[in-house]
Amino acid sequence: MKIAVIGAGWAGLAAAVELAAQGHQLTVLEASPHLGGRARGFEHKDLLLDNGQHILLGAYRQTLRLMKLIGLKEADILLRLPLTLETPGHLKLNTPALPAPLHLLAGLISAQGLSLYERLATLGFFAKLRVRNFKLVQDQTVAELLSKQPARTVKLLWEPLCIAALNTPASIASAQVFLNVLRDSFSHNRADSDMLLPRHDLSALFPQAAARYVTEHGGNILSGTTAKSLHLQHNGVVIDGEHFDKVVCAVAPHQLAALLQEIPEAATALHMVSKFSYQPIATVYLQYPSTFTLPSPMLGLNGGDAQWVFDRGTLCGQHGLIAASISTVGEYQKQSHDQVAIAVHQQLQALISNLPALQWHQVIVEKRATFACVAGLQRPANLTAHPHLFLAGDYTAGDYPATLEGAVRSGNNCARLLCKSSA
Repeated sequence: MKIAVIGAGWAGLAAAVELAAQGHQLTVLEASPHLGGRARGFEHKDLLLDNGQHILLGAYRQTLRLMKLIGLKEADILLRLPLTLETPGHLKLNTPALPAPLHLLAGLISAQGLSLYERLATLGFFAKLRVRNFKLVQDQTVAELLSKQPARTVKLLWEPLCIAALNTPASIASAQVFLNVLRDSFSHNRADSDMLLPRHDLSALFPQAAARYVTEHGGNILSGTTAKSLHLQHNGVVIDGEHFDKVVCAVAPHQLAALLQEIPEAATALHMVSKFSYQPIATVYLQYPSTFTLPSPMLGLNGGDAQWVFDRGTLCGQHGLIAASISTVGEYQKQSHDQVAIAVHQQLQALISNLPALQWHQVIVEKRATFACVAGLQRPANLTAHPHLFLAGDYTAGDYPATLEGAVRSGNNCARLLCKSSA
């Protein structure tokens, strides 16, 4: 088939790779000159930085499978570490090399910073979740789910995990989606909970290799090209005057209406996404002398806006460069970028007594980094009411929140359904 994919974020590229692997003729249209959407690299001061600091988990099977398909080797692009949650002075949890879920249970039992009562309460809570197969009769907020957990455990363990997984505050976040992530990460294989930290910028992590794979299989990647008009017909779709058999619309949810508002078969999806709200992510880059390193490649922060810091020197060879991640809404949104950077520097200074002077900083804010994964949220399916129109994106219906794996899963499922519809 001759297929168009509109949007070259991770979902669109995942769909394109799957379809190209099956021999279809692909044309990928991307309005931006850069591939990767909300997870891509950019150049600053002769360094390749990212528009958001992302990590992967061992449970991201479809992402890892696709990376292997397009010729990437995990060891070359990702640093795999056993799950370690460390907020110096507050919490340290290491998971030993034991089968799941024993590795998590052993890690909780030996966790530093939690009292015996808090550790036992967490163990009991996790055991109940496993008995229920991590399923709720009805969705609720993460805060409601955790209402009987000790307050310190919620603050030091559960809320940071919720923010990291869903980029949505626990007070409104979907407990069921949170449990889906916990299920996949902790209840099957020990390696599922491993942290996979990128060794390269996000463009090199998947988008560039995916584009090469598509072109090597006869497809076209048209960056800097906007799809201006889309008309559905009984035998296909016409995009800017060119006929295709099928189209995968893989733009961000807030961009859907501009492309599909005149298409009746897209009305249900457009109604659902019109109800969405969004959460930002700020990435604060702090450059210190090249000899400076963090105690670990990734550390948790407390007492300020930033939740996590990453040592880009250890990970990417960008020596002395630290990336701090600020998820969800916060007071930082009312401040200038200079104020945000200095605040994170001071937050890090409280953690590391010999922190050297800051040389330069750069703050990147994605205002609509993710949809707010709130309890009970209705999300559109990959299939639409028109047999030639499909939707791909981390916002579509599925078990996962707006993560790299959520985007890839959506793209893969979209490709599968598209091929099935023409069988």
